[in-house]
Amino acid sequence: MGEQKQKEAKKAVFIFGKKNYKFMFIGLACIALGFILMSGGGSDDPNVFNPEIFSWRRIRLAPMLVLLGFGIEIYAILLNPDKK
Repeated sequence: MGEQKQKEAKKAVFIFGKKNYKFMFIGLACIALGFILMSGGGSDDPNVFNPEIFSWRRIRLAPMLVLLGFGIEIYAILLNPDKK
């Protein structure tokens, strides 16, 4: 009788459900993609200016993807996995 109670007490209980983790990985992918899109555009020669650093992709798209990813992460944390 005592052994059954110990086995039941040792069951791992996860804070988040499967749905939460799915949204967390989607948010993480959005953040990573945003930072990848932000990279590059520099110049090898410090005396030469490369206007590519001010492209639409680096100024508008990448930061919006990062912010969207953080928003998805917040949603994933606040999502109730037990609610049907």
